[in-house]
Amino acid sequence: MEGMNIVVCVKQIPDPATPGALDGSTNALKRDGKLILDESDAYGVEMALQLAAANGGGDVNIVSMAPNGEMSGMRTALAMGAAKGVLISDPALAGSDALTTAKVLAAAIQKMGSADLIIAATESSDGYTGTVPEQMAEVLGLPSVTFAKKLTINGSSLKADRQTEEGYDEVECPLPAVISVTAGVVEPRYPSFKGIMAAKSKPIDTFTAADLGVTPTGWAGAGQKVVAVTQAEARQAGEVIEDDGNAFNKIVSFLENLKVI
Repeated sequence: MEGMNIVVCVKQIPDPATPGALDGSTNALKRDGKLILDESDAYGVEMALQLAAANGGGDVNIVSMAPNGEMSGMRTALAMGAAKGVLISDPALAGSDALTTAKVLAAAIQKMGSADLIIAATESSDGYTGTVPEQMAEVLGLPSVTFAKKLTINGSSLKADRQTEEGYDEVECPLPAVISVTAGVVEPRYPSFKGIMAAKSKPIDTFTAADLGVTPTGWAGAGQKVVAVTQAEARQAGEVIEDDGNAFNKIVSFLENLKVI
């Protein structure tokens, strides 16, 4: 393949190193400050850059959905070596469920032009639905390969080692395709100073839901809401059993009361 057009879906999230805050009206995580590149998506960006380099070059482009026109996390991906980005930012999309998010990302990818490969993380670090890549593949009508830990491109087909509980499956499918990668598959590069400076001038196009022809559903259409958030109960002190030579009987009795044995 002479050059590849790869699109990586990246999520921009509140910095996990700082205390998170909840919005009082929705009980959702506040996202009104600076957002960073989700660490799980850095693996997808790195894999895309390596695949492009190994297959005749080509472009690695990124797409993200975030509030308030936030681009900080996207700039990190651009500093790593991605060429350009597309941001979908629209107040009407606040509270979108996973399927709406998938529809938005799919529409943005179609607007970006034909992609040979679409890469996403298995799940985000702040949402953990783990469904968006598969829903996006369905919307786009493309094959979906999940939990990919190794990828090779051979002409117009893709081979992947798909992580399983017992080991891995060897999967092959035609391109274009949507894949989700597991964390740790590659070692993401650190953006160089040159890359950081270059990222400032790389283009990021911004669209709304209306620009993409997607009907925003927001909180009303998500089909779920967080009704309350309460502090976890403090851990209670455990029962201490002194070994007086008969401790095993007390332990057996304790486990029987719990119906463990």
